[in-house]
Amino acid sequence: MPEEPGEMPKAERKKPVGVRGTERILAFSDGVFAVVITLLVLEIKVPDIPADQVAGELPRALAHLLPSVLSHIVSFALFGIYWVGHHTLFTFIKRYDRNLLWLNILFLLFMASMPFPTALLIRYNDQWISMVVYCSILILTGLSAVAMWSYASRDHRLLDENLKPDVIALTYRRILVAPAIYLIALAVSVASLTAAKLLLVVAVLLYIVPNPLIALHQQLGHSE
Repeated sequence: MPEEPGEMPKAERKKPVGVRGTERILAFSDGVFAVVITLLVLEIKVPDIPADQVAGELPRALAHLLPSVLSHIVSFALFGIYWVGHHTLFTFIKRYDRNLLWLNILFLLFMASMPFPTALLIRYNDQWISMVVYCSILILTGLSAVAMWSYASRDHRLLDENLKPDVIALTYRRILVAPAIYLIALAVSVASLTAAKLLLVVAVLLYIVPNPLIALHQQLGHSE
């Protein structure tokens, strides 16, 4: 019987390893994401103004909060990028082993650390060191995702058996783009914090734009 379009040639398929099913990994990971993404908003504090000065001071205080709100929105979006990316990876990853579990824990460690650099950037948004810490955590998070995908995709170890090599390569490139942008932002921040922040916005916009992985992700989702 001829193979279905898009399938890996039988000669190239490796014997599957690991345990089938990643539901518990996703459930645990989503729980961590949910807690951390909730903590992010707590860093924006309601202005504390004496009662007799509220009418005159509140508009000024809210305007002063604007950079903090913008930092929060960008951080929320960047966090969302990694959640969407993690979700997409585990559409392709169908099995797991002990090493993958620990690589996922490493990824979640960096994600769970995000509230601190976010709070630092919100409170000291005009300080270079705040951007250094913020971008460093984003870079480490991205590299941990690369490590997870590299391990899972090597010799099709833990992937969907029919996933084509070009899709694996495209996924690599998509994962690497984010930490590359954050690394550039980190370098640019030495000369201009504003330019570095704009690069973070570029990262958000780049990942919001539809890409070829979306169609395949939806196709695999419907097939299950």
